[in-house]
Amino acid sequence: MDRASCVAEAAVRADVFLSGKTGLTRSAVKKLADEGRLYVNGAPAKAGCMLRAGDVAEVEIPDPVPTAAVPEDIPIEIIYEDDDFAVVNKAQGMTVHAGAGNRTGTLVNALLYRLKNLSGVGGAMRPGIVHRLDKDTSGLLVVAKNDRAHLSLSRQIAEKTAKREYLALVEGVPAEGHGHIVTQIGRDPNDRLKMAVLPAGKGRRAETEYFVEEAFRENALVRFELKTGRTHQIRVHAKHMGHPVVGDKLYGYKKQRFALSGQLLHAFRLTLTHPTTGERMVFEAPLPDYFERVLQILRGQSGRA
Repeated sequence: MDRASCVAEAAVRADVFLSGKTGLTRSAVKKLADEGRLYVNGAPAKAGCMLRAGDVAEVEIPDPVPTAAVPEDIPIEIIYEDDDFAVVNKAQGMTVHAGAGNRTGTLVNALLYRLKNLSGVGGAMRPGIVHRLDKDTSGLLVVAKNDRAHLSLSRQIAEKTAKREYLALVEGVPAEGHGHIVTQIGRDPNDRLKMAVLPAGKGRRAETEYFVEEAFRENALVRFELKTGRTHQIRVHAKHMGHPVVGDKLYGYKKQRFALSGQLLHAFRLTLTHPTTGERMVFEAPLPDYFERVLQILRGQSGRA
C-alpha cells in the first residue's frame, strides 16, 4: 500500500488538490476518503473539505487488485480428466469463482494450480467455468480445458442435452411423488441477496422436475433435475413447493434440527456428450458423509412414511 503526502500551498478542496498531485480522479479520491483513507494533518477527512496553505493532505492508495485469478494449492477431487474437460466433485463451502470480496480460496484458484489448461471463454476470473454450484451445494461440475470444448458443453446445457441431477433432503414430504415446477425466477424485490418466484412477465422462466426417492416422517429425499439453470433454482423451487431444503437458512427454516454447515443439496449425477468423440458419458458422485449421516438418523427413527 502506498501513501501519498502533499503540502497545500493555497486554499483548495482536498479532492481537487490530491487529484492534481497524485493523478487519481476526484471520484477515486472520494472513494478512498469514504473508506477512511484520506487524512488532513493526520486526522481522517472528507474529500470535499477545504485545505489551507500549509495543511498536509495524505491519501492511502491500496495495492492493485489482481485482474485475473491466481493459482492456489487447494485440495480438490477431480474424478475425470482428458484434453477437453475435467469433472470435479466440489466440496460444500467452496465458492466456484471469485466475486465481490472473495478473490482467493475458490475452485478456480485450485483449478489453475491443478490443471494445465483451462478455457478462456468465461474471462480471466472464470477460466474453464461452464456452469456453477452455490457455495454450500456440493457435487459435480464440468470444467472446460479449451474454448471449443467450452462452447460445446455450454451449448449442451442451453439446449438441455446435458443432464444435471441433484439429491436434496427437504422439509416435509411432497404430496405428489413426481412433478414439474415451472415459474418465473428473479431477484427478490425485498431482499437483493435472494432470488424469488415472481409474477408472470417478470424474471426468467425456470423449470425443475422432481422425484421423491425416499419418504420419512418429517422429511423426504428428493431427486431434482434441472431443465433450466437459474441462480438458486432448486432452493427457490423447493421453498415454492412448501418443502425447503434442510440446512438452507436463506430459503428454509431459520431454526434447523441438524447441526449443518449448509444445505443438504448435492449434484450427484452429470450426463453429457463428449465434445470430441461424441460419446455419451455419465458421471456420479456419492453423497457426502454429513448428508449420509442425517439419512441414517432418519432411517433409524420410527414412524417412517
